[in-house]
Amino acid sequence: MKNNLVDLQYGMHNLLKSLMDQKGSDLHIANHSPPRVRINGKLFVLDTPPLSASQSRALCYSILNEKQHKEFEKNKELDFSFALKGVGRFRGNVYHQKKCVAGAFRAIPEEVPSAKELGLPVPIVNFSKLNKGLVLVCGATGSGKSTTLASLINEVNKNSRGTIITIEDPIEYVHSHKNSMVVQREVYRDTLSFSKALKSALRQDPDVIMVGEVRDLETIQLMLTAAETGHLVFATMHTNSAVSTLNRIVDSFPPEQQSQVRSQLAFTLSGIVNQVLTPSLKGGRVLVLEVMVPNVAIKNLIRENKLHMIYSAMQTGQDNSGMMTMNQSLFKLIQQKFITQNQAMRLSNVPTELMDMFQGKLGKFSA
Repeated sequence: MKNNLVDLQYGMHNLLKSLMDQKGSDLHIANHSPPRVRINGKLFVLDTPPLSASQSRALCYSILNEKQHKEFEKNKELDFSFALKGVGRFRGNVYHQKKCVAGAFRAIPEEVPSAKELGLPVPIVNFSKLNKGLVLVCGATGSGKSTTLASLINEVNKNSRGTIITIEDPIEYVHSHKNSMVVQREVYRDTLSFSKALKSALRQDPDVIMVGEVRDLETIQLMLTAAETGHLVFATMHTNSAVSTLNRIVDSFPPEQQSQVRSQLAFTLSGIVNQVLTPSLKGGRVLVLEVMVPNVAIKNLIRENKLHMIYSAMQTGQDNSGMMTMNQSLFKLIQQKFITQNQAMRLSNVPTELMDMFQGKLGKFSA
């Protein structure tokens, strides 16, 4: 490689094409390391020499426009999305580490995957048929939240006649207008913040509102208000269970407001999905799911501040709702030979219960 210029062989176009050719999900760029790609959840080194600081910087800067360049220089990190002709669409994050520029780039499929392709069960697909309410899709970074949400929005788009407004940072999946009209707004490009866009959305005749990420108290307040006033609201949060999601929302408010917030949640909440993507023994990755569909008992527990009892209510109230716990999802995947028992134990939030299921102590869940 030349000292200050990245040779074409190692240019972003070819690196991202290599990512797509290998059906990878992410490309990582950093100095003192060869570029790395994530395939089925694991990082692999590309067969190139380690990058110097100037090469890492040049690669990351090669896909920024002038405005993004200035914003990155000012804020030291930047989220954005972009498309490369003949290669694909990507979400990027460039940042500084040890005074050098680095980046992570995620592939976004051109077409929104269908619920069937994702393996989403009927109770989750049914959220797209609601007329109003609040549906939260939760999980860690890389768990597929954005893809699940995009699939649900696509279902609404195909089957309903209304206005869908999405607020994203950045826009990932691009939705065409079908039976619905889809308005997609990107934070910092089309609006100044999630909260400002959400407040404005309430005046834009929406039927469905999608909030790409709930980050602050004002956004939570507006999200609850939108659902309370008869809109169908989808949003994502970085939590790992239905109970932790509810605790995160309630604890975001001052103590004197928490009783009112619990009442709002009991009235508006239509579902919480928590998900994890894990490598499958059959190739690729498989989705592990927790699905909560609030019944009368769960709504009362929310209202009465007995959130710690919701997990038990999820176990016993499944006959008509399609609810499932993460352990039940893990156990089913073991039975279907998608994952190993050790793998399931590492992923479980309640490993002692899962072990009881393995040992047949919870009869109705045994193989």
